[in-house]
Amino acid sequence: MRAPLQPDIDGWQLLPRPQFVGGNSVRLLQGGDELFPAMCEAMAGAQREIWLATYIFQDDTAGRAVADALLAAAQRGVAVRVVLDGFGSKDTLRKLRQWLAHESVELVVFRPIDRWWAWFQPGQLRRLHQKLCAVDDEVAFVGGINVIDDRFDQNHGVCDAPRLDFAVELRGPVAQPVSHTAHAMWARATLGSSWRHEVRALARSARPVHTTLRLLRELSINPEAAVLDETLLPVPVGFVVRDNLRQRRAIEHVYIAAIRKARHRVEIMCPYFYPGRAFRRVLRQAADRGVQVRLLLQGKVDYRFAGLAARVLYEELLAHGVRIFEYTPAFLHAKVAVVDDDWATVGSSNIDPLSLLLNLEANAVIHDPAFAAELRQRFDDCAAVSREITAPPVAKGWRRWASRGFVAWTANLYLRLAGAAGRY
Repeated sequence: MRAPLQPDIDGWQLLPRPQFVGGNSVRLLQGGDELFPAMCEAMAGAQREIWLATYIFQDDTAGRAVADALLAAAQRGVAVRVVLDGFGSKDTLRKLRQWLAHESVELVVFRPIDRWWAWFQPGQLRRLHQKLCAVDDEVAFVGGINVIDDRFDQNHGVCDAPRLDFAVELRGPVAQPVSHTAHAMWARATLGSSWRHEVRALARSARPVHTTLRLLRELSINPEAAVLDETLLPVPVGFVVRDNLRQRRAIEHVYIAAIRKARHRVEIMCPYFYPGRAFRRVLRQAADRGVQVRLLLQGKVDYRFAGLAARVLYEELLAHGVRIFEYTPAFLHAKVAVVDDDWATVGSSNIDPLSLLLNLEANAVIHDPAFAAELRQRFDDCAAVSREITAPPVAKGWRRWASRGFVAWTANLYLRLAGAAGRY
């Protein structure tokens, strides 16, 4: 058998470019009620290191449980590295530093906003929006769930129903690039003189991994491999990040490529939905060729402008047969999608300009029929308790076009202020 392929490495991160690696197990987790116990269990088994990167780390009961697990690992001698976004976690940093006060814990802040003039520093509109946890390069968690209680919202307080959100637990080779990305975010936040060297060292030490193409080739030319028990076959998973350097539109391109090839169904669950021209075009084209396209968006709106931004596109999408549902039982925060019978993604990226052009994001893409079926069933369950939109909810006539023009102008202005380039 030929030697395994080495990761494709170059550029700023010196991390593997988006590729699929096999030999993984994947578990879907819904909400913090399922994620945090799984994370804490993995932390309890840590031997060497834990990396955690998140936008919000709240000082509530859920946050305290995760902090206690991190501290317990540190007390056993495990190296614990935590990077938090300076905006998302700005109100809880003082408490978190107290909770995580230990010599084996290093907590850093990505683009802190600790002074009023910090707002005027370059890049402050580009936030760390990833939600990553990696333990010993062996298990990782990727998704859209912040470290915050499911029944608490920072803007609306205590909620009657838990927030709808998802993450995945990944075990296998794909845990390594997740660890490396969290390390790169932590090193970048420190702004130390050696952070480039640290990332290069991580990349050089990466273990060889198989790509999906090589796995498929081996199965096709090796009769013995082709008759293996299906339960032993690897689950191919791709870890895709969006940064402001080499992979500026990686997540958007992964979505568009999958939708362009769709034959039966495209199902997207996302709270903040304002896709660009290319994304809307492939959705329309998919629906026009008979693909069932369904969108599950927020019906309980947390930010009015975000709700308006999605709704000004309803008329265009409905005209092409796209079905739109609004989730009303609770706040929707999930960023997941299923295409056909074997492609699914779970991550932190919304389908809006902030996620696709500005913020640092991370998604896991899974090629597995069983996982896709499970996620599709969750979509069906949520759609069943949602309201389907059959007519545009935005005012008719010139008011509708004025609303669409206002959203487009505002989004364009924000992107320019943030320094984004290119068409959206």
